[in-house]
Amino acid sequence: MSSKRNEPYAAIKKPVDLLFGGTTNPQLDSQVSSTNTVAIAKIKLPPSQPRRYFDPQKLEELSRSIKEFGILEPILVRPLPGGDYQLIAGERRYKAATMAGLTEAPIVSKEMDDVTAYQVRLVENLQREDLNPVEETEGILELLTLRLEISIDEAVKLLQKMENEAKGKITRNVTGNAQASLVEEIFAALGMKWDSFVRNRLPLLNLPSDVLEVLRQGQLEYTKAKAIARIKDEDTRKQFLEDAIAYNLSLSEIKRKILQIEQQSKTDFTPSLKERADDTWRRFRKAKVVWDDPKKKAKLEKLLSQLEDLIKDEE
Repeated sequence: MSSKRNEPYAAIKKPVDLLFGGTTNPQLDSQVSSTNTVAIAKIKLPPSQPRRYFDPQKLEELSRSIKEFGILEPILVRPLPGGDYQLIAGERRYKAATMAGLTEAPIVSKEMDDVTAYQVRLVENLQREDLNPVEETEGILELLTLRLEISIDEAVKLLQKMENEAKGKITRNVTGNAQASLVEEIFAALGMKWDSFVRNRLPLLNLPSDVLEVLRQGQLEYTKAKAIARIKDEDTRKQFLEDAIAYNLSLSEIKRKILQIEQQSKTDFTPSLKERADDTWRRFRKAKVVWDDPKKKAKLEKLLSQLEDLIKDEE
């Protein structure tokens, strides 16, 4: 069965054409160069990579496989002055090959300018099967900023405005214009719906920073992280995150433990003096038995006198 891993570079032209347009990037219209083998030392990492996290265990597994069978898929690079190459796609294979002690690697070399190279890295990254939700969300937003030539904040506001217009919350003045059409085109090329992205992915960016970090690192599933984000106390949440990862807690276990924490918080809650006074007065007015019991009335008169003396001191 074919997948995005089976033919990573033969398939690169299609998503690039879809996302960046066949006429806007003539560099990518030519046929992919033949595979060559070069010294790994000649392959240089770019100053900025869309991918942020590599699972150490999976990297080690790939390294062992490469040590035994070699690199089965070439690394995509672009030539640099002086005979070196800059890595465009395949950083995981590059790192694993270095760990395995390989001195040479198969490459596919393509001429690209800086913008095109970064766009291709984004597209290749977004096609990964192990992409986590935070990486995907941030990658798509980066892609939108490049295509629309706006900031990430402006891209988020545009998406939210399109969503509000679609729901009829505001007057339509964005939907149908050039920017909105381009947004729809990009998401269609990615096989996603822009409105689903707004509802389900953009809220990820509002999660607490510690929760976002474990998501970025692929240490915890999104559903589990979202549940843990409900814990407001930072220290409690941090410890809970560590436990959830260390003991591989299921979603149902996480929800049950969070419910226990919330119930404990309510038990431990100590109301302020004013809250106690307001609550006591509210309950006192409803307690008719106080007015009918002579002993309780006497106590009440004594307490009221003491309260009146306190109030006089304030007046």
